[in-house]
Amino acid sequence: MSEHLWRQVRYASVWEDADLLCEALAPVAAGGRLLSVASAGDNVLALLTLDPAQIVAADYSAAQLACLELRIAAFRQLDDAELLPFLGVEPRADRLRVYRQWLRPVLGEAARGFWDANPRAIAGGAIHAGRFERYLRAFGRLVLPLVHRPATIRALRAERSATEQRAFYAGRWDSARWRLLFRLFFSRGVMGRLGRDPAFFAHVNGSVAERILERTRYALCELPAHSNPYLAYILTGNYPPEALPRYLRPAERARIRERLDRVRLRHGGIDAADGEFDGFNLSDVFEYMSPAEHERVYAALAAKARPGARLVYWNLLAPRGCPPDCRPRVRPLDALARELHARDRAWFYGTLHVDEVSAA
Repeated sequence: MSEHLWRQVRYASVWEDADLLCEALAPVAAGGRLLSVASAGDNVLALLTLDPAQIVAADYSAAQLACLELRIAAFRQLDDAELLPFLGVEPRADRLRVYRQWLRPVLGEAARGFWDANPRAIAGGAIHAGRFERYLRAFGRLVLPLVHRPATIRALRAERSATEQRAFYAGRWDSARWRLLFRLFFSRGVMGRLGRDPAFFAHVNGSVAERILERTRYALCELPAHSNPYLAYILTGNYPPEALPRYLRPAERARIRERLDRVRLRHGGIDAADGEFDGFNLSDVFEYMSPAEHERVYAALAAKARPGARLVYWNLLAPRGCPPDCRPRVRPLDALARELHARDRAWFYGTLHVDEVSAA
């Protein structure tokens, strides 16, 4: 993977469905110790709603850890009227002043240095500062207007039944131009150049665009569109009030604020975190690894799992599951994973895994 990618914000928001993650880990999280990929921090904060005793958030990328630390500072220092405008969900003209006056003094040295060097990211709203967010916003701003009129794009998010959504997709959305431009924009080459590092596709076989197009068809036909934060962001470039991610919803913010001290940040590989854990949020880390590296890291994590612990992770394109050598102690909960994946609003992932460590 390109070394420079660890020094920039790849993901300024998290693109795994936090509600499914929390549902999968709820049986083991309360009072327990969780290990999570830090990423931008959205799902680390979402996991606080489960009332764990501690969350260790690990990442190789100092930039991603800076995103999480900035979110923690914003939750701690800003009230609800200020939080969403500062992060970029709502308009605000003086984000740099808020950062310098209220947030910068409580950041650690590394995070403070990162954000001091990236004032434009603060001014534009931290949730929009990632490479992947720029890629998705370009799709909504530049590509979709070549496919459909603004009224049609807005209509896609209207409240409908699944039957009505299927009819809308077939009758008004699924044009030859839509399929052509989608395949071009989400091709391996374009996504590697603009959205993800090409190294992320090193272990992927087959057409990237075709597989994502099929998952998109499923989402636009079968999943509620109106309340989907991931769809809303792609179409509009932001999260509207009716489609906020879990960590930003009004009902969750107070609980998150009360539990911020339970988060511990760790710079480095997730498999190097110390101690034992009851639950693991592993994002899609395994598919960036060779099969041998995946098996090594999975085994190292399973060795840190307490009896009954759960490991939750996604595959976007490369198949990565519980290695055979771990099967005597780890049981994939395939039926639960399939049921959750059928409701996954961050729909582009091909597979969701929920694995349970034996209590014996």
